[in-house]
Amino acid sequence: MKLVVQEFLSLDGVSQGPGAPDEDTSDGFTRGGWFVPHLDEEFERQAGKWLGEADAFLFGRRTYENFARDWPRMTDHPFSGILNGLPKYVASNTLTEAAWDPTTILSGDVPARVAELKRRPGRDLQIHGSARLAQSLLAAGLVDELRLAIAPVVVGEGRRLFPDGGAPAGLRLLSHRTTPAGVSVHIFTATGPPDFATYGGGA
Repeated sequence: MKLVVQEFLSLDGVSQGPGAPDEDTSDGFTRGGWFVPHLDEEFERQAGKWLGEADAFLFGRRTYENFARDWPRMTDHPFSGILNGLPKYVASNTLTEAAWDPTTILSGDVPARVAELKRRPGRDLQIHGSARLAQSLLAAGLVDELRLAIAPVVVGEGRRLFPDGGAPAGLRLLSHRTTPAGVSVHIFTATGPPDFATYGGGA
């Protein structure tokens, strides 16, 4: 399977709590819901197309608990059949049970467990949100593709997908587009460590 990371970002790189004011208030975050005003039909069609390419989902604990709380009740949503029905994996050393079937808890050496999942046949193994997990797997060289939906807003605080001190990574742009509501969608493939050089342009 191909490991795909899908993230909502603000212009200042925040990925925390895009979907609702109470989605993720950890560390005193009070500015959740910043992505929602920029949703439109075109982006929702694109999101549905991406979901249709998934054969399994991978979550960090916090994102998993939010999804497991909400999606089983959203039976009339067009995405619910995919999210509720496909295999789900949650990376956690603290969870002992997971009620959102079918779910498998990945504990211990998570990068090794994810590498084993990627060797299985299938299409996308998708990460939605779960920024800390995405960071660790990008650093481990396991991420194949990044799909970043960047909203035209500066949040000003909150956890960023790429924090200071994070592992460097090289990327190659595969495609980009902008929705009518102003969401800029960039799709990258990971290329390993980045290149560094000195500018030598002439006058």
